[in-house]
This record gives sequence, C-alpha cells and structure tokens, in this order.
Amino acid sequence: MPDLWRSIASGISDATGGPFLPLGKSAIGGGCISDAWLLEGNSGRYFVKTGKLPFEPEAAGLEAIGKAVRTPGVICLGCHEGRHWLALEYVEMSREVMRFDLLGASLAALHRVPSGQFGWDIDNLIGSTPQINAPSKDWIEFWKARRLGFQFDLARRNGCDFGRRAEELMENLDAFFVGHKPSPSLLHGDLWRGNAGFDASGRPVLYDPAVYFGDREADIAMTELFGGFPREFYSAYIESFPLDPGYGTRKTLYNLYHVLNHLNLFGSGYLHQAASMIDALLAEIR
Repeated sequence: MPDLWRSIASGISDATGGPFLPLGKSAIGGGCISDAWLLEGNSGRYFVKTGKLPFEPEAAGLEAIGKAVRTPGVICLGCHEGRHWLALEYVEMSREVMRFDLLGASLAALHRVPSGQFGWDIDNLIGSTPQINAPSKDWIEFWKARRLGFQFDLARRNGCDFGRRAEELMENLDAFFVGHKPSPSLLHGDLWRGNAGFDASGRPVLYDPAVYFGDREADIAMTELFGGFPREFYSAYIESFPLDPGYGTRKTLYNLYHVLNHLNLFGSGYLHQAASMIDALLAEIR
C-alpha cells in the first residue's frame, strides 16, 4: 500500500479508536482541484479527497454549516509528502428521492445562523483561489474589497483588465443596496447544483463549502448561476425566508464574483460573460 494511503489509514484508525485495515479503494470522480475516492475497510467506508491544497478550511466549513444542515461528517485530515487528504463520512447518495423542498427549507435555516460581522475567522478557498474573509461590519465594503476587488485585481494580473467599467461599478456599489441592509448570515459560499445532494432517504446533504458570513442573497444567487435548482427549492426557501426587493438585480452583482473567479481559474472563455454582466449592472445605475 503506498505511503499516502498508509497515512490515511493511520489517521482513520486514530480518529475512530480502532484499527482500520483498508480492503480497497476506487476513484469516484472529483474535479480540477482534488481527487475523490471511496475507501473501504474492515470498519466501514469513507469518502476521501486528496489534492495539492490543504483541506483544513473545508473541514472547518463543513463543521460550521453541519450544525444547521446535513454535511458529511469530518473524520480526519492530514498531509503526506506534500499530498493533502481529507477523510469524510461516506454518505450513500440517491438519484431517485430528491427533496428539493427540504433543501430550500434547510438552506433558509442555515441562513438564520447569525453573526455580529461579515466574513469568517479564517480565510479559505473558492475553487483554488484564496477567499479573504477578514471580518467587517460593513457589507458593501466587504464585498467591494474582499470579493469583487480581489477578483478584479487578479484578473488584471492575468491580463484581463476591465478598465474604467470595473472602476465605475466599484465606485457605485451603494446604488444596489438602497433599502437593503443585510444581516450577516452563515453561507455555504459555493452553492451550485454540484455541491448539493440527497441521501438514500431524500434528506439534503451539502458539501464542498467556501463558508463565510454574508448576505444570504449571495448563496441564492449562485444557485441560479449554473443551471439552477427546481422551482420547489425556491418556493420552500422563500416561504421560510422571503427575499428583499431588488434581489433580481443584486444576483448579477453577486454572481459576477463567481464568473470572475472562473475567468481567473480557467481563462478567457468566461471573459465575455463577465463583461456582459458588468455592462448590465452599469446599465442599472446610469
């Protein structure tokens, strides 16, 4: 057994209080950031992620949102010779029973977890991009400096300078928040369809978070970005926690962060989409 997997088996043994003897592993997908495995052994099955980046922020995020919604339980994590790993509870997922209404209600419950300020106590990652969470009492300033500004600066360094259009948008962010004063809500932070599932009973399960406290509309906006969720998800959420007027415009502002991040991660294929979103936002305030 390669040394990496010896390290993982040892970590599981220590965390569970009994010897874990691996019987086999199989790749179960993963993404561009990390690899995913099903690890089977004498005492059960575990979902294991391996990659080049530390998993401590993800583990902390899972534990934070796991107090309000179901997440895979964190078993242990570590690093062996520069290869990081995270062992989680293995949840048998269902494609037959999917209670999107429960997912909407569960997300509303998560968003009711309060804080006295925006941000989080540690920085984390959005994909493989650093996500800066230094706390702030001012949401608009937080979004300007720690989210859009960070991504615009990174895009500029990558050769994609939006010039005066970006400057004009950043100078006028206040215009999108007239009558809207969000309270800090606990957010998943990276909530697209690929980061939500359902266990065998249809109970929602969330994973791969990029947690922080922010405007809950930012989470809802991202659910609409890459294909969206079924109508019953939004109906259940709004019934539990109605959205403020103006969300329809602000969702473009919030999703611009993620499109810029995709531009910075994956290249110019997202350039036109980002530019079109900036132009649509500027048209709202001119």
